[in-house]
Amino acid sequence: MSQIKTVIWPKVILFGDSITELSFQPNGWGANIAHKLARKCDVLNRGLSGYNSKWGKILLPRLFSSTNPEENNIAAVTVFFGSNDCALQDKKPQQHVPLQEYSENLKEITRLLASVGVSADRVIFITPPPINESAWEKECIVKGCTLNRHNSVAGQYAQACVQAASQCGADVLDLWTLMQKDGQDYTPFLSDGLHLSQEGNQFVSQHLWELLESRVAHLPIILPYWGDVDTKSPESSLLCDQ
Repeated sequence: MSQIKTVIWPKVILFGDSITELSFQPNGWGANIAHKLARKCDVLNRGLSGYNSKWGKILLPRLFSSTNPEENNIAAVTVFFGSNDCALQDKKPQQHVPLQEYSENLKEITRLLASVGVSADRVIFITPPPINESAWEKECIVKGCTLNRHNSVAGQYAQACVQAASQCGADVLDLWTLMQKDGQDYTPFLSDGLHLSQEGNQFVSQHLWELLESRVAHLPIILPYWGDVDTKSPESSLLCDQ
C-alpha cells in the first residue's frame, strides 16, 4: 500500500498583542478572517496580551521553523503591535517602548520573517487604533492607576508603523487614521477606550480582508467538494494528491 500523503494547510499567522489575542472571540476580526479562509488556510492566533514589539521581536523565532522554512507554508502574517508600546513611559514603564525602538523592532520582525521564508510582500503591519482617553481613563481608575495612554501618542506610533512598512516593502493597515477619517466619531470602534468593540472588529475585518484577499485568492479549496467524491471508491478521491 502506498504511503498516505499528509494534507498541509497553508497558514495565515496573526501576530500581536491583546487586540489580536481577543480577535477569535465571537464576531472578532480574526474569527471572521478564519471563516473566510475555511478549507483554504489555517488562521493561527499568536496574539499575546500585554506584549509589545520588543518582546514580540525576541520570541518570534520560537514561532516558526528555521531549519526547513518550506514547512512553515505561510501565506501571510499580520504584525499588530503598538498599543502597548505607546504607553506613557512615566505611567506604564513595563510596556513602554521608545518610538524609534518601536520602528526598529518592526523592521527586525520583518527581517526575522524573511529568514524563515516569509517575504515582505506577505507581511501586513497594522497600526494601533486610536485611543478614547476618557473611556480608557475610567478603566485605569478602576485598576488603581491614572491615564497611561494618549491618542496623540498612539498617532505617532501609527505613523512610525506606516513608515516602517514602507521602508520594509510590507503592506500596512493604518487603523489610527482610517478610524478617524474625515473627523468621524471613532469611539464606537472601542469597547473600553483601547480594545475593539464588535463594530471595531467588523471594521478591522473588512479593511484587513481588502489587503489579505489578494494574497490568498490563488489558494485552492483543500480536498474535494463532497458531491465530487467517488462514492463507490472514496479512497480514489480522498487520498489522491490535489
